[in-house]
Amino acid sequence: MLTVQDAETRIATLVQEILNSPKGSVTEIDLTNSIGRVLAQTVASPLDFPHWDNSAMDGYAVRAGDIASANSDNPAVLPVVMEVAAGQVPERSLHPGEAARIFTGAIVPEGADCIVMQENTAVVEAHSETTPAVQILQTVEPGNFIRKKASFHQAGQTLLEPGIRLQAPEIAVLAAAQVAQLAVFAQPNVGLLSTGNELVDIDQPLGKGQIVDSNGYALAAAVKASGAIAHPLKRLRDDREALKGAIAAVQSNPNLDVLLSTGGVSVGDYDYVDEVLKELGATLHIHAVAVKPGKPLTVATLPRPNADGPPLLYFGLPGNPVSALVSFWRFVQPALRQMSGLQAWQPQFVKAIAETELRSGGKRETYLWGNLHWEDDGYRFAKAGGSHSSGNLINLAGTNGLAKLSVGTKAIAAGELVEILVPHIPR
Repeated sequence: MLTVQDAETRIATLVQEILNSPKGSVTEIDLTNSIGRVLAQTVASPLDFPHWDNSAMDGYAVRAGDIASANSDNPAVLPVVMEVAAGQVPERSLHPGEAARIFTGAIVPEGADCIVMQENTAVVEAHSETTPAVQILQTVEPGNFIRKKASFHQAGQTLLEPGIRLQAPEIAVLAAAQVAQLAVFAQPNVGLLSTGNELVDIDQPLGKGQIVDSNGYALAAAVKASGAIAHPLKRLRDDREALKGAIAAVQSNPNLDVLLSTGGVSVGDYDYVDEVLKELGATLHIHAVAVKPGKPLTVATLPRPNADGPPLLYFGLPGNPVSALVSFWRFVQPALRQMSGLQAWQPQFVKAIAETELRSGGKRETYLWGNLHWEDDGYRFAKAGGSHSSGNLINLAGTNGLAKLSVGTKAIAAGELVEILVPHIPR
């Protein structure tokens, strides 16, 4: 068995070799369709942000020197010579001894060097028959409530780097920079195979000894959550030739980048995966990993029949439902994120305080599932109740973290820190 660290290093190396192949992995899309995609270009802008000095408050634009001694007992009284709303251009510069009514986001008129917020002013009788006036009830420093031109970002500098997943804030930045079309990394296309004589589909009646193929649904959802595209394939019985034909078909399909199967990777009489892969010319890189749940893990690369393009990356996961999902989160999800171009593609771990004792056999890196939550003293982890069997899918529902007990660690006492794998948060 490989260690978990050796396994993830091998997988990362395989993925990088695929990424370095000449196959195009970048596509152009509209900004409106970019949510969740990974940016593949450096984005700069000829614009300064803000584009001009603008007001951060509703109030009055003035010169700080004109109100240097203003207070509620001795207000500065200034004529209001103009009004500037957002989207308007000031009609003229502000002269000494004048004020301009201004609203949030509006251009600060030349001559003004500060904004007095509306709450610290009072409207008074007209300064003249045609000009209103305002009382300034406190002094402020130059620059007060002015968002200076280019103070957020200077024109020509990089706004966004490639390798980040686009969410609402990044899409807002791209829109502000007038980027309507952008380059993103292509999403990995993942074929999904389930194997097992006992498996039936969700709408079939269950016979004795049969179970629903929950792995197919779970892994399709997990693939999509990882930013890839899931392609469910036919469900297979434990038939050697049928399995070989199904894998060969995917091997010949240039539109699929990864093949993910469940079941058939252990050492039983009906576990044919490794033998079939060898017959199809695959290179087997991983056969088993010192992890619990999920020791059986096959990772292989299969050459394409026409030798054009990168090899097919194959993951054979255990059939037990918890083992399948834990193996996916620990090994497959990082690979899919890396293939999708993410800069931060590694598994995400946080430190948390164990609320109860956590135990393992100590011989394999062990994961116990439960709930990660935040309290005043930091993250805390509560182990899920019930059996932590690799076949018990039921108590995995509703959990959001996996406590990691390293090789050689047989117990973590309540109150001690433990590393938690967070599988559901995209990076």
